[in-house]
Amino acid sequence: MTGQYIIRRLLIMLPVLLGVSLIIFIMVRIIPGDPSMVMAGPHATKDQVEQIRTQLGLDRHPVSQYFIFIGNLFRGDLGTSTRTSLPVTKEIMARLPNTLLLALASILIATVLGVLTGIIAGVKQNSKFDYLSMLVALFGLSMPVFWLGLMLMLLFSIHLGWLPAVGAESFKHLILPAITLGANSMAIIARMTRSSMLEVIRLDYIRTARAKGLKEKLVISRHALKNALIPVVTVIGLQTGTLLGGAVLTEIVFAWPGVGRLLVEAILARDYPVVQGVVLLVATMFIFVNLVVDILYAYLDPRIRYQ
Repeated sequence: MTGQYIIRRLLIMLPVLLGVSLIIFIMVRIIPGDPSMVMAGPHATKDQVEQIRTQLGLDRHPVSQYFIFIGNLFRGDLGTSTRTSLPVTKEIMARLPNTLLLALASILIATVLGVLTGIIAGVKQNSKFDYLSMLVALFGLSMPVFWLGLMLMLLFSIHLGWLPAVGAESFKHLILPAITLGANSMAIIARMTRSSMLEVIRLDYIRTARAKGLKEKLVISRHALKNALIPVVTVIGLQTGTLLGGAVLTEIVFAWPGVGRLLVEAILARDYPVVQGVVLLVATMFIFVNLVVDILYAYLDPRIRYQ
């Protein structure tokens, strides 16, 4: 049954991605500015600009441009960057490993610290740790990414000199961006884990397990935690997708050479093919992450059946 469910979800992806491609195709073309004028430069003549428009296919009707884009997409061709004249696929693949590394490091930090904090806060409700952890979580939810990144850079790079501020040359360069990007997700995961644990530990089967004389550690780890993790897995999956596509500010602040920074550069240069390619890539990864989360439900809770 799970196999049929996966196949159906994969088939549903096609119209979703087509819808995303249409939306981003329209949006990038209503942005003020002309990429042919950007490429031609400020001193180009009108004939030179028109020649570049013809080369890029921008002189055709928008509907015709869209169908050409879709036809190339099904052949695995995302087009050519108007800014660098390189294939969009090559541009993205050169930056994608850095974004994946940053996103995975961030979600790892957020998941480990968030789940552990949420479990302890839920088990020790109304304790000092509970109040302090939820206060820190509220701080993490409230702080803008760019402000937190600048503050961490100011403290650990400038004042203490422990970590580098910008770049991606070594593991040390990853620490500050990963913490900055994962802070908000860590707060969300911690609050959800705490809320879920508080709900589960009050159920009858937990009281029965305690009445049988089981140690508290076994009650929490074997009985409470598995059921409490179901909504937490949902949040982790959503946050993973969010981090994959939402690293733009972090990459800009720390000069991290990732896909998010590439997207900003492409938008500023009116580089339509790169913008479309990056957004489609992020949408595809987000859908796959949600698919993996749905499949994990069946393993965490056997009562769940896919119809």
